[in-house]
Amino acid sequence: MRIWSVYSLYSYLSNSGDSIVGFIFSCLVPASVIFLVLQKPWKGRPLPNSQVVPTVVNGGILALYFVLWGKGLLACGPLIALLAEYAGAVLGVLSAALYGRKVNIWKKIGGLAAMLVAYYLLSKGWSTRTHSPLYSFGSEPLERATQTIGMKEMVVPITAGILSALRRVLARRVSLKNQLKRRLHAITIASATCFLFPFAMWDTILGSASDSIVKLQLPSWAYLSTVLFGMVLIFYVDNVAEEKLHLVFSSPRHLMVSTGCIIVLEILYKMDFSLLGFLVCSVILGFGIFEATSLERSKKSPLEAHELSNGVFHNQLPVSALPS
Repeated sequence: MRIWSVYSLYSYLSNSGDSIVGFIFSCLVPASVIFLVLQKPWKGRPLPNSQVVPTVVNGGILALYFVLWGKGLLACGPLIALLAEYAGAVLGVLSAALYGRKVNIWKKIGGLAAMLVAYYLLSKGWSTRTHSPLYSFGSEPLERATQTIGMKEMVVPITAGILSALRRVLARRVSLKNQLKRRLHAITIASATCFLFPFAMWDTILGSASDSIVKLQLPSWAYLSTVLFGMVLIFYVDNVAEEKLHLVFSSPRHLMVSTGCIIVLEILYKMDFSLLGFLVCSVILGFGIFEATSLERSKKSPLEAHELSNGVFHNQLPVSALPS
């Protein structure tokens, strides 16, 4: 449903020409109200400043992520915008290089290289029928044909994906319990709305031509689906997936599920789509994510395992797959 909301949003914005900043802000307002009403962060045990301040900063990161993600969606299309969200796996390489053991560093660098290859092939149009060198799925004529997207355009959604992973990591560092995590997330969404407010007003009133003030169709499916599935329900679903299914966002299994949904929606929306080219890019990207976020699987002696469990080698522990 969240991926469906992305395609609905792309179809709406590409046809209406509305401001992405104004639209995202109009979606964040009801989302923040829903989270505040459900979680009531002002009730219960008072939150210390050591948790509130990083949460507010995380709200600024979230606001920047939404803006960059929206710009990347309009520039590159929903397929690349969705796959670029997995670029946050590069944080696993950085954490291994800075804090982890060095035995698997080259393996993680190889995974990073595979991810870059996948994004390079996507920028060359391998997932599109008009530019893919492989056999294309579907029949002519096409309703939407895309031009080749350069790496410059890919930088925006990839940066948004890295910011999304950073936001998840910061949220996990600050909140230890699930209930506390939900309260802090309500503050994050509210602060993101406040951060985005002046930019939305500037872009809506001063940044637009006098005859093209942003006209938001609030009851539209694109708006409702973005609020419900893209901002509200996705948070609770991600929590259940991580706690019950042990399925983190930047993982090959998560990418496999998203790939199936993307294929169905690309066909339903009659996009410029090459099935084989897309599968090749997804396989390379999944392999890169697996290698970049893989943990050290070397066997440990019972004494070392006991010392590790007691935190003796706490500073030498590799950071788990990010976001984790």
